[in-house]
Amino acid sequence: MFRVMQKNIPGLMVCLVIAMSTSFLSDNYGGPQLLYALLIGLSLHFLYLNETVKPGIDFCAKTVLRLGVAFLGIRITFADISAIGLNTGLMVIFAVATTVCLGFFLAKFLKLSPDFGLIAGGSVGICGASAALAVASVLPKTKENERFTLLVVVGVTVLSTIAMVVYPFALQLLNINSLSAGIFLGATIHDVAQVVAAGMLFGPEAGDVATVVKLFRVALLLPVVLFISIFFGAEKSSQRLGWGSLRLIPTFLLGFVALSVVASMQILPSSATHFIGSISRWMLVIAIAAAGLKTNFQELAKLGWQPVVMLVVETIFIAAIGLSFILWMS
Repeated sequence: MFRVMQKNIPGLMVCLVIAMSTSFLSDNYGGPQLLYALLIGLSLHFLYLNETVKPGIDFCAKTVLRLGVAFLGIRITFADISAIGLNTGLMVIFAVATTVCLGFFLAKFLKLSPDFGLIAGGSVGICGASAALAVASVLPKTKENERFTLLVVVGVTVLSTIAMVVYPFALQLLNINSLSAGIFLGATIHDVAQVVAAGMLFGPEAGDVATVVKLFRVALLLPVVLFISIFFGAEKSSQRLGWGSLRLIPTFLLGFVALSVVASMQILPSSATHFIGSISRWMLVIAIAAAGLKTNFQELAKLGWQPVVMLVVETIFIAAIGLSFILWMS
């Protein structure tokens, strides 16, 4: 355990230095700290190629991110969740289901394997790279599927990063309120980290709403993967359904719910709640810095035009559903 953590220290220190730098910039010159973390991370991508710091950066982008999202639950009560409403939940379910279906039919139209469409649709519709890996795990284990999964991971990461920067500013230009903006961001951006960052870029209220909506999308990972396994993977894959499938539920989602329960019951003093919230924010800044360090826009060119078209069309499709909903709601 100690050796594993020791291996992560160099990369963790790099991300921590970036986070501290962004705190200085934000406090003294204004501007969103999370955006600074992303931009500095993107500009220092070459550091990720160094094997000494790479494990720590991966640790920050995955483990620290999940801890940060889990701790974010301390800021969100059941009253906040109920404020989102039943209609939003139904919209998210519809958006996820139709995006996965769109991926399936796009793959056939582009003369690709239907498995590719399910992987791409799941990644765009649910939670980016994590969903791509989860869907791929119940599909036949072929070299083509493994290669396409890696390509999708790269593609959705890049598109999610672009959406994280573009969407908040576009919503501000449209004079969208914080509640609607949070719903849109949570329902349309692919990866959890980018959703949280985009929400915080718009404002604290939008950030909280976006996180709740996004985690509802993440919770749909289990039923979607089970459905795909039954109808597309069960006959061709050795993957078995059962209680073991519950491992697909992300642990950080359970942590988020647990802390949300604590916040709703007002068990902890306000000072402790504030401290946990601050720790969460620092973890998210560190994770965004790591996401920036890992992102290589040049890799997108290696995908080929068909997967790029598929991912872009699905991204526009789910964004159109989200935008239509918030405009209807207002």
